[in-house]
Amino acid sequence: MNQVRLNKILKRMEDSGIPQLIICDPASIFYLTGQWIHPGERMLALYLTLSGQHKLFVNELFLGMKQPEVETVWFNDMQQGAEALAPFINEAEPVGVDKTWTANFLLRLMELKKTGSFVNGSGLVDCVRMIKDAEEQQLMREASQLNDVAIDRVIALVSQNYSEKKLAQLLPEIYGDLGAEGCSFDPIIAYGAHGATSHHEPEECLLKPGDSVIIDIGCRKNSYCSDMTRTVFYKFVSDEAKKIYNIVLEANRRAIEKVKPGARFCDIDAAARDYIAAAGYGQFFNHRTGHSIGLDVHDYGDVSSANTNAVEPGMIFSIEPSLKLPGECGVRIEDLVLVTQSGVEVLNAYDKELLIVE
Repeated sequence: MNQVRLNKILKRMEDSGIPQLIICDPASIFYLTGQWIHPGERMLALYLTLSGQHKLFVNELFLGMKQPEVETVWFNDMQQGAEALAPFINEAEPVGVDKTWTANFLLRLMELKKTGSFVNGSGLVDCVRMIKDAEEQQLMREASQLNDVAIDRVIALVSQNYSEKKLAQLLPEIYGDLGAEGCSFDPIIAYGAHGATSHHEPEECLLKPGDSVIIDIGCRKNSYCSDMTRTVFYKFVSDEAKKIYNIVLEANRRAIEKVKPGARFCDIDAAARDYIAAAGYGQFFNHRTGHSIGLDVHDYGDVSSANTNAVEPGMIFSIEPSLKLPGECGVRIEDLVLVTQSGVEVLNAYDKELLIVE
């Protein structure tokens, strides 16, 4: 296992008084072991203890996989996963459980181990994963660089007036050509009034002159995610839409300028939100300013008014203010930022100035 990452989690377990931890999130197991295992409906669990008796519980369906550097306990479909794990649990001590374990496994383990000391251990892993090490930072840079090239290709296709759905369907091929592992999330392509819906699902509609075009895309490269949004306009831009675009662009810039070690997430959010509100459009910015990203496109942590934690070097998150005017248009501009020792590094280099596609 990655001993440096493991030691950070064990230190958090010790500080929190949680001597044993069950990790079931495949991304977190990959983070520690370097092995992706997608168990489907079967149980997968990495059991960590402060005494060092770590074990990985895996169904025999995966016997052909590369063996991780941790003792593996195999079980099969004739056994219940919880029954395989239960003998190793110390009933006299609290058990931390991460956020993704399904009720059928957790409740069965609780039945087998008559103890009330099961606690939420999600933060023990999540908070460590928030701080990307040097290797992860470089992988995130590379994924974002690919995304810059991909969005340039998508924007070049806007003039062909494909439907939203067709444009979205072309993206996996673009990522494949660039050497990415595919999309990190379902792409959002939204024309005109559809841009007023934050998670619009692409439809068969075509562009009309003057439409805004929201392109929110991301890829995976070496297991790490990218995510960015650009908004362009088809044929021309109205004065009102231009005004809205420039407000969102300035909000994006102000939030990025606020990012540095010690700044609070809520203050970064306010830098964008307060500017939009002062411009008279506060009611049309109705979501958080950003989210953390890494092995998952939405890692733990966000840039919101509710998050008073301070940012730390190594954190990577999005800055994505938007304005959504129902029945009219939407504008969103999103970059990923890395907190450095002295400030911020923007991982996206693609131009943000207003662009009209003919």
